[in-house]
Amino acid sequence: MPTPPKGPRLGGSAAHERHMLANLATALFEHKKITTTEHRAKRLRPVAEKLITLAKRGDLASRRKVLTTLSRKDVVAELFEQTAQQFAERNGGYTRITKIGPRKGDNAPMAVIELVLEPVSPKQATVREAEKATERAAKATPAEETPAVEAAEETPEAPAAEAEAEAAESAAEAATEQATDAEAGQAEGETDPRA
Repeated sequence: MPTPPKGPRLGGSAAHERHMLANLATALFEHKKITTTEHRAKRLRPVAEKLITLAKRGDLASRRKVLTTLSRKDVVAELFEQTAQQFAERNGGYTRITKIGPRKGDNAPMAVIELVLEPVSPKQATVREAEKATERAAKATPAEETPAVEAAEETPEAPAAEAEAEAAESAAEAATEQATDAEAGQAEGETDPRA
């Protein structure tokens, strides 16, 4: 389990807190979304994400580690067989906490913690496509381009194909420039202010 944060525990003792977080994690994996207090949701997030990471490995040792935390075998089976496959493309950030209004009885701040089951954002997929287009363009040699120019003179559909190829190359160059700019910004941020 992750290192416990400083401050008061959830419940009376460490054992009570551990069991409470295990029950919350079981409910989260069973229902995919639960409503609880903000503090409990924030304490549950690292526990749930660690369990999902173990489930993504999928081996027997990982299953036994998860079974030490979650006591219900049906929830563990669902976590390993279905939920882990949905998170195969995601590298962390498996849960989302959304604050909602306070509880009516004691005005405690409430939150909804849920599993992020949506696929990885299309922006990341676009960047991957641009990188693949860059690799394809790098593999193309000037000798291959000259027959394409001769073929373009013969067929009227060739300009449309050339326009698509140029659009793919320009998108790949833009993605490469953005990545270079981001790396340059990080490199500038890492300079020592004392020097």
